Amino acid sequence: MLKNLEIPSMITEEKLKDLYKEMWTIRYFDEKVDQFFAKGMIHGTTHLCVGQEASAAGSIAVIGEKDKIVSTHRGHGHCISKDGDINKMMAELFGRETGYCKGKGGSMHIADVEKGNLGANGIVGGGIPLAVGAALTSKMKNENYVVLCFFGDGATNEGSFHESLNLAAIWNLPVIFICENNQYGMSGSVKEMTKIEHIASRSEGYGIPGKIVDGLDMFAIMNTVHEAVEHARGGNGPTLIEMKTYRWKGHSKSDAKKYRTREEENEWRAKDGIKRFKDALIDAEVLTEEEAKQLQEEAKTSIEEAVEFAANSPEPSIERLEEDVFA
Repeated sequence: MLKNLEIPSMITEEKLKDLYKEMWTIRYFDEKVDQFFAKGMIHGTTHLCVGQEASAAGSIAVIGEKDKIVSTHRGHGHCISKDGDINKMMAELFGRETGYCKGKGGSMHIADVEKGNLGANGIVGGGIPLAVGAALTSKMKNENYVVLCFFGDGATNEGSFHESLNLAAIWNLPVIFICENNQYGMSGSVKEMTKIEHIASRSEGYGIPGKIVDGLDMFAIMNTVHEAVEHARGGNGPTLIEMKTYRWKGHSKSDAKKYRTREEENEWRAKDGIKRFKDALIDAEVLTEEEAKQLQEEAKTSIEEAVEFAANSPEPSIERLEEDVFA
């Protein structure tokens, strides 16, 4: 416990400050990307996680360097939280040679295997079996790492979700399934697409723990994921965690959000996870208002520097068109 904050023991005061800055880095990154798409400076498509910063930052805060994550098409926050290089990320979105995929993969295919980020995935639910495979590797080779597997509410209606949970359960694999329930799969409300009230209830069908978390509460996220990580690392198998969160932007850049009301959006924005985290840290005397403002500015500056790096990076040459491309 740190100044009356109930948090896992590895979370120090410095780590809490780093997490506050990290959340702003995630938000500023995606807001900047949103601006560039609107101006036609970035091509293809992207899926932004503005509003969902807490689920990525809080979950990944409680795992170690050797632990792995598997991300989603809405994965910029996961990558940043797993110590991703924002210069390489921005360059990839700009289609530049200095990007993670040398400018050929775009938003949905960023990975950093050396840092334990096994990659984003353009297929809904496509990363869930990959996480199970990584967890099986950990168990068979006694490598003692755990895998955090992120996916959205829409993925829980895919066969890959059910088959993967079943395999992970019967083999007691060290994987934590994290459903970022942002209330909508594309334009479909989770209430219309899923009969049960809580997605976490599906854990009962596979004999594994199921947890429901306020996905805007950093402390609840850290404590719940930490408990699941320790459960998995102890050889007790997977946990399904449902994080109730909300995306402020549309599903993708072409989404006008006509399926939800302005009142609903304002209600969720008022519960902003970054502000809640800041207020709690100030109340606990971990941060001052001035320190919070400085960390926010540092995050903003880092994104501006990433933009400058990307803009000044070369585009892939025609001679290297077929490199790193598999048919």
